[in-house]
Amino acid sequence: MDSFLGHAVSVFAAFFAIMNPVANTPVFLSLTSGDDEDVRHLVAFRALALAFGIVVVFAVAGNLIFQVFGITLPAFRITGGLLVFLVGYHMVQGDASRVQQPSSEDKRASREAELDVAIAPLAVPILAGPGTIATAVNFASGNGLSELVTTIAAFFVLCAVSYGFFLFGNRFVAYLGANGIKIVTRLMGLILAVIGTQMAIAGIGGAVKLIQSGQAG
Repeated sequence: MDSFLGHAVSVFAAFFAIMNPVANTPVFLSLTSGDDEDVRHLVAFRALALAFGIVVVFAVAGNLIFQVFGITLPAFRITGGLLVFLVGYHMVQGDASRVQQPSSEDKRASREAELDVAIAPLAVPILAGPGTIATAVNFASGNGLSELVTTIAAFFVLCAVSYGFFLFGNRFVAYLGANGIKIVTRLMGLILAVIGTQMAIAGIGGAVKLIQSGQAG
């Protein structure tokens, strides 16, 4: 029982360190700074639900999916890194990137457009990024069913914790004000751009290792 509990804590700690709801809360606030409270709640729920679904799918059949589509983790890291960098770049510039925030025409056409940010970049690749997916595949690839159940359960708990962070994080909006949100937005944009660059670098490094190992073989 102690070994099982220790394993569960290790899995949760690994997910927490990678997804880091504390650091993602100001990012979430920046991405939803122009939305009302109800929309923020929906964005938080949809993003976390989608991230949970993605992690479950890859935990159950991650290796098979990569093999069927010929996808490598380095390629996923590079693509995700570029997307995060572009979002961060637009945030630093103060632009309303369509990836970050829908246009006014989209908002008038449908409220669903305001929720697009829940899919990209919040759910993918910020919450369910290559690191999170790789962790899920790694911990769920054991020989028993307990590893799979533990991995899914640990990530579910983390999603619940993250949802609480996002909801309570909305209170900061009232204290920061419009100028404070602009400052946080640009700061988080810089951080996102750096994170995206780091993800792309890690992907390039992994691709080089794959090429070298292929040449060696």
